[in-house]
Amino acid sequence: MRLSKTLTAMAVATVLLGGCQATAQQSQANNAAVVQQQNLPDVDISYESFTLDNGLRVVVHEDRKAPIVAVNVWYGVGSKDESQGQTGFAHLFEHLMFNGTENYDDEYFGPFERAGATDMNGTTNNDRTNYFQNVPTPALDMALWMESDRMGHLLGAVTQAKLDEQRGVVQNEKRQGEAQPYGRVFGFLAEQTFPEGHPYSWSVIGSMEDLNAASLDDVHQWFNDYYGAANAVVVLAGDIDVETAKAKMNKYFGDIDAGKPLKKIESWVAKREGTKRATMEDNVPAPRLYKLWNTAEMGTADSDYLGLLVDILASGKNSRLYQRLVYDEQIASMVSGFNYERVLAGQFFIIADAKPGVDMDRIEAIIDEEVAKIIAEGPTAEELARTKFSTVAGFVRGAERIGGFGGKSDILAAGEVYHGDPGFYEQSMEHLKTATPAKVQAAAERWLSDGAFVLNVVPQPNYTTIEGQADRSELPEVGELPQLDLPELTTFTLSNGLEVALAERHDVPTVQMRLVIDSGYASDFGGKVGTASYTMSMLREGTATRDSLELSKELESLGTNLYASASLDNSTVSMDALVTNLEPSLDIMADILMNPAFSEEEIERKRGLWIENIKKEKAQPTAQAFRVLPQLIFGDNHAYSVPFTGSGTEASINSLTREDLVDHANTWLRPDMSRLVIVGATTEAEIKPLLEAYLGDWENPAAAAPEKQFTAVAPQQEARVYLIDQPGTPQSTIIAGHLAPSSNVDNAEAIDVMNTILGGSFTSRLNMNLREDKGWSYGARSSWYSAEEAGMMLATAPVQTDKTKESIQEILKELNGYLGDNPASDDELAKVVANKTAKLPGAYETKSALLGSIVSTLEKGKDMTWLESYGQRVRALEVDTIRDTADDVLRPNALTWVIIGDLSLIEDDVRSLNLGTVTKLDSNGNPL
Repeated sequence: MRLSKTLTAMAVATVLLGGCQATAQQSQANNAAVVQQQNLPDVDISYESFTLDNGLRVVVHEDRKAPIVAVNVWYGVGSKDESQGQTGFAHLFEHLMFNGTENYDDEYFGPFERAGATDMNGTTNNDRTNYFQNVPTPALDMALWMESDRMGHLLGAVTQAKLDEQRGVVQNEKRQGEAQPYGRVFGFLAEQTFPEGHPYSWSVIGSMEDLNAASLDDVHQWFNDYYGAANAVVVLAGDIDVETAKAKMNKYFGDIDAGKPLKKIESWVAKREGTKRATMEDNVPAPRLYKLWNTAEMGTADSDYLGLLVDILASGKNSRLYQRLVYDEQIASMVSGFNYERVLAGQFFIIADAKPGVDMDRIEAIIDEEVAKIIAEGPTAEELARTKFSTVAGFVRGAERIGGFGGKSDILAAGEVYHGDPGFYEQSMEHLKTATPAKVQAAAERWLSDGAFVLNVVPQPNYTTIEGQADRSELPEVGELPQLDLPELTTFTLSNGLEVALAERHDVPTVQMRLVIDSGYASDFGGKVGTASYTMSMLREGTATRDSLELSKELESLGTNLYASASLDNSTVSMDALVTNLEPSLDIMADILMNPAFSEEEIERKRGLWIENIKKEKAQPTAQAFRVLPQLIFGDNHAYSVPFTGSGTEASINSLTREDLVDHANTWLRPDMSRLVIVGATTEAEIKPLLEAYLGDWENPAAAAPEKQFTAVAPQQEARVYLIDQPGTPQSTIIAGHLAPSSNVDNAEAIDVMNTILGGSFTSRLNMNLREDKGWSYGARSSWYSAEEAGMMLATAPVQTDKTKESIQEILKELNGYLGDNPASDDELAKVVANKTAKLPGAYETKSALLGSIVSTLEKGKDMTWLESYGQRVRALEVDTIRDTADDVLRPNALTWVIIGDLSLIEDDVRSLNLGTVTKLDSNGNPL
């Protein structure tokens, strides 16, 4: 593969373009970038492909690092293949594909949950529909049997009842999306920016009218038209070779019919002339500007150039529009952009949120200035080099995974379906390599100079099939699953007392680390809520020697991700760096930790954005509930009685001073309250000297280490109801919770499994009831929100407004039944145990997953042996234990209900349930 060589040459050439015009400081930065990009890591997505006699295309990528296989099935059909009056069919059919087949007429997820599948889902977009999952190697036959069964043996199981059920689920998905702030925008933009009849002029999810009109015959015809073997691609990536793949694919898929010859539009670029404007009114927290142009289709050089351009203009702190609108003039709280690549045509988006009182025309004028400047002058060589390298670093990280969104199987499938070439990503890299400021400038001039919105036939080969080889009378059994085998954990202590834990993982040349500090939101108790989060966020806003923009630019040039944040019980500084750039990355990490500037200017700049974010939280129903629910459950005098978003309140954030932030950092950010956990391509001998050099000078203050203060909290003894009005919303958001044990209890596995049966998985009781049986919700869940001192047990269900009362009754029915005449069953326990244990070998494929589990294990005072024995502990659980755990933990008669919706439509119904005292709250959680 040519990736590393071409990108190295590209990076060097690009940086040299601007050398004669650079200042000494810029020249030094550019020279550093050259050195960094010459060390660009090599990522080789090797593959072999073949086509079955029936036209089914198969791509195989061998990666033996974990005993798992990614199965990624793409069909060349999306919403662009629909017709007006039948919109939403592609997405509706994706849902139906999970509801059973002629030979397995049951929920599709069941066998996969038992086998420990991960990264499992199905998605639809304008151009394709895909279905994917990662399975342990012994489960591959099962997965291929299931995927081939729904490709070749589906229609007999698609009944009117299933159509009606999934139609309801999809319509609730549509309602849920449109209930979010700005949730109606993209459907409107599709109608307004593409000509009538263009396949992109309607949304993927379709219209309510078309979904209601969909008949069973229509749905069956859709399958016959588009779901033939010749219109599909299967990618197998991971613990497999091509010979094995050929045998298995012929066995399971070789007898499936090729399907109908298809007529497909290949390109319809809808370039516009003139400027068109529209205004939409909606329930949103801030005015937002969308400016877009119709542009070149996916796979073209111009599309790739525009992808680079949008990053330079509107992506991240170093983008021109962020610096103008958010940083310098401070008239916008957010600016972003993206190049929306699709097969027939593209679109170039710039989006900005106005701060209160700011005229939208002023923001648009600055956007126009910067676009005009790019068209006239092009980007600088430094901007282009930095953006290229950041893009490649993101590609390297995505290619660590075999499956899921952006993994290697996804990359190969996209290349084959969209371009007829699994390795098409190399063509995109070639465009990246040859991009120059002049080429990007020319693309901008071609596509962004006008047309803003302020919104071939070939005979089908003679395919044949082979005689069916797979036994369709029963599902293949999953073979013996491999045991979990994690890397050893090496621990050592730095000279300043900082504990370090290292797990080596040498698959791709990156190192991830997380500094965990015992503080978090809980450390705000007795002070100003939001202080911990604000302080940690300020670490990235400049040091004594690097200002905020310099810091961000340097990290981007290194391809390093560096974040500082707080959670309920901890504060963290996390870093993900390429091995070649580990030392300069550590230098920056140490600098932000030990030398934060806490610039008054940056504090004030962030304050306005922070307040705007709090307003957005209040406009989003689930986030709003998580702002008010903790105080209702923990009471007023508890360290956890704070918004679980961590953002604090407008009043507390407005009162924060620089001294508050400095005091928090000096009090809580210290080595003796911290642990550094590292996972990556390094050894103790390599990393310890670097840590001593950069973190060894981090000293403890003279004062004794502080401790978080926790007060006793008594469980609520009776039910209470709190209502928050959101007029006009098409959904109600129901959250019910009560106090629960902490994460450190001895029976944590039993609580987790008990919750999973109730509402913690797709096939759990709550979701099967409200989504699959009733069709009232896109998804209902329960969760054990476990923390260091105590936890919450929550049931969450966004539901259609006219089913609010009935949904509450169903939630209570499930909870009371779980404790009464319908307790956890042996079959439910066996399914959950199988799922939780079978997926373990593949659960730690990525460094981030392994890092998170090690951090959690060490925080509990446990070791790697304990982590590796998780499966044994879960397998030892008995159904009586799960039932007893439910009796001990669940208290449906003492729930605190927070219900957010249009009270003019739901309040009387909720009150008629007589659940308990009803109190109406404002958006801040204050009683009305």
